[in-house]
Amino acid sequence: MVLDILVQNQRDKTAARRFFRRLMKKTRTVPGVVVTDRLRSYGAAHREVMPSVEHRSHKGLNNRAENSHQPTRQRERAMNGFRSTGAAQRFLSAFSGISPHFRPRRHLMTAPDYRAEMTIRFAIWDQITGAADRPTTA
Repeated sequence: MVLDILVQNQRDKTAARRFFRRLMKKTRTVPGVVVTDRLRSYGAAHREVMPSVEHRSHKGLNNRAENSHQPTRQRERAMNGFRSTGAAQRFLSAFSGISPHFRPRRHLMTAPDYRAEMTIRFAIWDQITGAADRPTTA
């Protein structure tokens, strides 16, 4: 589950502090544990913003976050990078909310259930976007 993606030019203490504040404001809760990569600026910002929360930064602990970020990296590679941080932020803000809709937990479903679920999800998507009303051109 992607909680938030914030594209920034620098990965310093100020950027990390901004990220933590934005995350807490968005979720409206204080987490029990924060898991980050081993970048030192996260530790410094964590001590300022939420000192009572446990902070874990270890090579293997961040795998879940990195794997959720993989589709973003694949898209960025296909686009050969974004033209600007603003363009990346606009894309990622929409993409992180939409992509879980098309990624059901396949390992928990049988093939017929998966196909039925995806048929339902695409029908909902067509209704929301209005794609069902538009004529198709060949």
